[in-house]
Amino acid sequence: MTDTEQIFTELGGQFVTSADTLTEKLKAIRAVVFDWDGVFNDGTKTGSGSSSFSEVDSMGTNLLRFGFWLHHGGQLPVVGIITGVTNVMADELVRREHFHACYSQAKNKVEVLAHFLGQHNLQPNQVAFFFDDALDLSVAEVAGVRIMIRRKANPLFLNYAIKNGYVDYVTGNESGHFAVREGCELMLGLLGQFDTVMSERLRYRPVYDQYYQQRQAIEPSYWTVGPDGPEPKQ
Repeated sequence: MTDTEQIFTELGGQFVTSADTLTEKLKAIRAVVFDWDGVFNDGTKTGSGSSSFSEVDSMGTNLLRFGFWLHHGGQLPVVGIITGVTNVMADELVRREHFHACYSQAKNKVEVLAHFLGQHNLQPNQVAFFFDDALDLSVAEVAGVRIMIRRKANPLFLNYAIKNGYVDYVTGNESGHFAVREGCELMLGLLGQFDTVMSERLRYRPVYDQYYQQRQAIEPSYWTVGPDGPEPKQ
């Protein structure tokens, strides 16, 4: 067992796919896609129908993007959110962190994924997907790496996802408890990039600054999914 595998197993994470195999799958990843409710938060809604995110998870996404940028020789990973509802805070995170896209009202998510990948000339096996519930399974079925956010309240769903091969790793932390950060650090650790990411972020210039300038140049796109597919959000 590697140090990374031991650390995350002791945390309570579950490797459905072996750490060695998962590491090999990660080498092909060029995109990261997140569900929103139950992933960046525990799924609780405010009166306006919104739900929040944490700075801990946000930093995790940034460090992961930097790690992939280093791993792929200065090429940014494509990053998006695909959510079944409209959420102001999801749009805000995408805007602030310069993700590539946010899709709202996505009921058949695998069709939306196809649109997202078509925009960037990528294939499903090049996607790492963070998810938590039934609406996400169509994407989990085809994505290259699947990180499932743990929730003790759905043991039958967890067993179903594992039994049918829809998940590679189940987080030790539950939704609403920084599970996104856990998944991001897991991938950095398996890729052998975590220490380099930390040291270059500490120095800031010139390496991290170069990445950051590229990241900040991304202009996010926002889509609402209707009967005829994704349309630019008005």
